Amino acid sequence: MQDTLTATWQEKVKNYSALSEEMGKLHPEILALAYQENWFKLFVPEVYGGPGKKLPEILKLEEELAEADGSLGWTVTLCAGAGWFAGFLNPELATTIFADPKVCFAGSGAVGGVAVKTETGYLLNGKWNYASGALHATIFTANCTLKDKSGEAILDENGAPEIKSFILKKEEVNILPGWSYFGLIATGSHAFEVNDLHVAENRTFQINQHIEIADAGFDYPFLQLAETTLTVNTLGMTNHFIKLVEAAFYLRTGLKRYSDEQVLFFTNELNSCKTEIQNLRSKFYSTFDASWDQLMVNNKIEEDTLLAVSAVSRKLAHACWRTAAALFPYCGLEAAKKESEINRVWRDIHTASQHALLTFEV
Repeated sequence: MQDTLTATWQEKVKNYSALSEEMGKLHPEILALAYQENWFKLFVPEVYGGPGKKLPEILKLEEELAEADGSLGWTVTLCAGAGWFAGFLNPELATTIFADPKVCFAGSGAVGGVAVKTETGYLLNGKWNYASGALHATIFTANCTLKDKSGEAILDENGAPEIKSFILKKEEVNILPGWSYFGLIATGSHAFEVNDLHVAENRTFQINQHIEIADAGFDYPFLQLAETTLTVNTLGMTNHFIKLVEAAFYLRTGLKRYSDEQVLFFTNELNSCKTEIQNLRSKFYSTFDASWDQLMVNNKIEEDTLLAVSAVSRKLAHACWRTAAALFPYCGLEAAKKESEINRVWRDIHTASQHALLTFEV
């Protein structure tokens, strides 16, 4: 994304965000922008037509996207994040998949299906929930436990049931509309299912194993990749919310009812929240940068560094949720109006907070 485009893409997103929510999916104008800017291919390596971006740059962009609109940031993060699987796919398959200029991955991290081994591949049955971007996705990823023809579980080298991920085409899945939650509405995070679907052997993969391309960064641990990308989404939404709260309070028609002491109290509360978020933001990025530098220099990340990345991700996310709760009462009744921008952002923050990965601060 070029700097000269910044104002225009943000303005376009602002103009269409409410319409996206009404539609229950990203507006065609926003989708066109996403395709133009290669947002769904953020993690795709250049060899497959991706923009060649690395995680440090991607995190900052995802924060910007989520600040512009929570549903956009969340959809790009989840869809582009699934596109990161490009590094682990069969190269011939990946070349075919990413030849589509509108390629978009959707999927679920849950193990929702069973794959029975056949002579030429696997027979899949299952259902997976919460596939953000399902309505415009071209590829779905799904995790399954493996079984042999007799129905017995196939075990891995540790004696546990083996799990593999599968690449499914949009025409092979049945989307089950059911994203009826009060926030992140335009993500269209519906469920999908397959019934007796035969999938070839080359459409399986396992992350952080058997990296198929020579591109730095694909061995960054998936757990911390997921934690950091989800955190910057909450951060971006909270940045947006803080700006809206500040404008809403000082423009309230009833502001004259407040004493100077009350206005000062709010101002101090607002500044306290801003300071906490910005300080934690700085710590978050410095901690992440340390982990990335270790990977680039030493080809591995120390365990204590990874634990620090996880800890600061959770700490920042929880501070964002506290900020949303602390500032909401100062916004006036307009903030409780479901059609208002500030209400949409508040709902998006609280819906994102239900992702299990960042639930506990410890």
